[in-house]
Amino acid sequence: MVADLLVAVAAAGSAGVVYLAAAVRVVKQYERGVLFRLGRVSGDVRTPGLNLIIPFVDRLQKVNLQIVTMPVPAQEGITRDNVTVRVDAVVYFRVVDAASALVKVEDYKFAVSQMAQTSLRSIIGKSDLDDLLSDREKLNQGLELMIDSPAVGWGIQVDRVEIKDVSLPDTMKRSMARQAEADRERRARIINADAELQASKKLAEAAQQMAETPTALQLRLLQTVMAVAAEKNSTLVLPIPVELLHFLERGGRPSPPDQGQDRDRGPAPGHTDGGPEQRTNGTPPLPVTGTGGTPQVPATGTDSTPRVP
Repeated sequence: MVADLLVAVAAAGSAGVVYLAAAVRVVKQYERGVLFRLGRVSGDVRTPGLNLIIPFVDRLQKVNLQIVTMPVPAQEGITRDNVTVRVDAVVYFRVVDAASALVKVEDYKFAVSQMAQTSLRSIIGKSDLDDLLSDREKLNQGLELMIDSPAVGWGIQVDRVEIKDVSLPDTMKRSMARQAEADRERRARIINADAELQASKKLAEAAQQMAETPTALQLRLLQTVMAVAAEKNSTLVLPIPVELLHFLERGGRPSPPDQGQDRDRGPAPGHTDGGPEQRTNGTPPLPVTGTGGTPQVPATGTDSTPRVP
């Protein structure tokens, strides 16, 4: 009798342990539990910790509340300016309502993935190529709004959407490279022209200053010679100023002050140019005997009228 009682107690204890093991559920800190009793949602969402359910009647389904990082496969589309591109992105979302995420959508991760792909294609078709390359922040906000609108009803909150990469055709890459090179060359030419303009203004001021003080030009020449001679790897040719040549010429052959005045006056009135001899010493040339005439020798008298012998 006692043995049968002990066996019954042991069996009851074993059944109780089995029942307790089947009824105990542990919900982690980053999870929430949704209890389905005979297929219907029963009670509130179970919080983290130890939870008891009725075996074979209740079913506790856990939902992860951590932020999910979901990559969006690369989508190929045509932009508004008719350029074919491939764009991929990444979506960050989390579940805020565990019951809605289980009841209102079959697989919320798959639903968010498909919604992200279709929204990304729509964004590509509405945007220009320059917007995809330079104004990504605005496109990210628009893409986040397009995904978050239907996801709110599923108990899901989209935290952030980022466009990762934009793949362009090779021909478009070459065209953009040529455009960037041309733009940089244009800016380089503008900068060079501006530098030339500023340098010309400074050179004009320097030339005006040197024109007022000619000694500054000589000093500048000497500075240039010193700068060139410091290298010691080239032959230095020193130019001689024209002013120095004029000075040496005047010092070697001095001319009387009245020589230039006599040259400017020319021959006296009433006299003809008698050639080099007459201009040199003032002596008239000898008379030349003609074939049929008498030679006339000019004689100098008291007056200036020549006499005929």
